Amino acid sequence: MIKTLTVKTSSREEFVDIRAEVEKVVKDSGIKNGVCYLYVPHTTAGITINEGADPSVKKDIINALKKIVPYGAGYAHIEGNADSHIKTTLVGSSVNIFIEGGRLILGQWQSIFFCEFDGPRTRKVYMKIIKEEE
Repeated sequence: MIKTLTVKTSSREEFVDIRAEVEKVVKDSGIKNGVCYLYVPHTTAGITINEGADPSVKKDIINALKKIVPYGAGYAHIEGNADSHIKTTLVGSSVNIFIEGGRLILGQWQSIFFCEFDGPRTRKVYMKIIKEEE
């Protein structure tokens, strides 16, 4: 079964920490061992795993992406959000996380970030948990 998480963003470019929501769904599923698949069905938003302890990390990533792919740099795409499409391609639209003992296997400082590149918007993250065969 696919679970849908809703993410509301408040700015054009923003990283939203969704780790707690994902952990709750995993816990509520009762699945002890398996894989959690997360997929963002948008062409101008993505998902990544990175440090969540220091908020400056997500600011640094956003600023680096702005330098690599600046807004309004003469792209052929006429909607004005070509940079958002490119940033999504660089970040990616899915992540997979192992589940052991009913918990996500993430590093001590890692969080799961929904990455908005064309907001503010209300977005979706699809989540599927697959139980490990015993």
